[in-house]
Amino acid sequence: MNPETLLSVPIVIIGGGPAGLMAAQVLSDAGKPVHLFDAMPSIGRKFLLAGKGGLNLTHSEGADAFAGRYGTRRATIEDLLRNFDPAAVRAWALGLGIETFIGSSGRVFPKDMKAAPLLRAWLHRLRHPANGPGVQFHMRHRWTGWEQGALSNICFDGPHGPVRVQTGAVLLALGGGSWARLGSNGAWVPLLAARGVAVAPLLPSNCGFDVKNGWTEHFASRFAGHPFKSVALSLTNSQGVHFARKGEFVATATGVEGSLVYAASSLLRDDIIRTGSATFQLDLLPDMSAERVLAEVRHPRGTRSLSSHLKSRLHIDGIKAGILYELLSKDALNNPVQLSAAMKALPITLTATRPIDEAISTAGGVLFEAMTPGLMLESLPGVFCAGEMLDWDAPTGGYLLQACFASGWRAGHGLLDFLDEKR
Repeated sequence: MNPETLLSVPIVIIGGGPAGLMAAQVLSDAGKPVHLFDAMPSIGRKFLLAGKGGLNLTHSEGADAFAGRYGTRRATIEDLLRNFDPAAVRAWALGLGIETFIGSSGRVFPKDMKAAPLLRAWLHRLRHPANGPGVQFHMRHRWTGWEQGALSNICFDGPHGPVRVQTGAVLLALGGGSWARLGSNGAWVPLLAARGVAVAPLLPSNCGFDVKNGWTEHFASRFAGHPFKSVALSLTNSQGVHFARKGEFVATATGVEGSLVYAASSLLRDDIIRTGSATFQLDLLPDMSAERVLAEVRHPRGTRSLSSHLKSRLHIDGIKAGILYELLSKDALNNPVQLSAAMKALPITLTATRPIDEAISTAGGVLFEAMTPGLMLESLPGVFCAGEMLDWDAPTGGYLLQACFASGWRAGHGLLDFLDEKR
C-alpha cells in the first residue's frame, strides 16, 4: 500500500500522555490547528492507570523541597516549574471543573480521587476550545521515524497501513520505557539516536529490587505480598549521599518494592550499577530508642519462646519477626545485643532492579543539554520533546505528573515561539 499523505498539517504532536496533552492545550488555546497521534487505541492509558488508587496530581510542599525531589536535574526542572508550578496544576484542574484537595501526606488529588472524569473534561476542552479548530486525534498510529531523513515528512504505521504526514513542527511526548502495554516502550530511542540526538540510557525508577541470593522458600511463601508497616529505611550510598525516611513497603517473591523503597530507588539503582549491590538499613521500631529496644529484649521471658517474647514486649510479629528469622543466625537471635541492634538497623542487600517494564517510571532519556530552553532539539530544528522521555528522575508523590505537565507547557510555548520566528 502506498503511504497516505496528510498535507498542510502545521503542527504534529506524537504521544497522548499528560505532556503531549498539555502541549496540545497550549497550542490549541493559541488558536493553532493541532494533530495528535498516538499508538494506542485510546488516549491517556498510563494516566488512567496512575489514577487507579487515587490520581496524585502534584504535591503541596514548599518550592525548595519540591525542587529537591528531582536530584541532579533540580535546576532544570525548577526552571520549568517557574512557568507551571503545583498551584498552576490545581488552577488548571479547577478550570476543567475538577476540584482538588491536599491529603494528609501533602499530596494533591482530585476531590473524587479519579482520573477518568478529569481526562474526559480535558479531552472535551481540547476538541472544543473557545477559539480555533480544536485538536484532531489520530489513534493507532505508531511513529516509525522520518521519510528519507526529511524532518517535514513524519512516518507512522496506521490502522490501515503506512501513513506519511507533512508538517512544519513536531512535538514528541513518547514517554519512557516502562509499562510497554500502555504505550511507553522506549522504541523512540534508536530513532532519535540515529539522528545524532544525545540520549541517556533508560533505567528503571520507582522500581522494585531483588535481594541478594533471594529469599528462602519459607519466607517467600509466607510473606510475599505482605507489607512492612511503620518502619524506617536509611542508607548512605557509595557517593556519600544519605537517605532516611519512615513509611512502608512490601516484600515480594524475590525482594522488595513499595513507596518507601521507591523513594530511595534512584540511590539504590545507581549503587547497583556502580558496585554491583546496594544495602539499606531497616528500622523495625523507628519510634523506639535503641536503648529501650535492648531493655525490652533483655527483659526476663521465663518459659516464653523468643517469638512470644518479641510480640509481647515489642509487638514484633508477622513479617517483622519473619525478616529477623530470615536474615539473622541462631546465635544472633539469642544474643540480646545483636538482636536489638538488628531490629534498629537490619541490613538488607539488593543486587538487581526488577525489569524496566515493571517500573512505575524510568530515568534517562533525551539530554536537556541537547535542547534549547524551549525544549527544541538543537540538532533537529522544529522538533520538540517533553515528558518522561526527557532525562530526569523523580519519586512518586505527584512529582512525576508535575514535571510532565510543566515540560509539556514549556515545549508547547517553545513551539509557538518557533512558529512565530518562521513567519
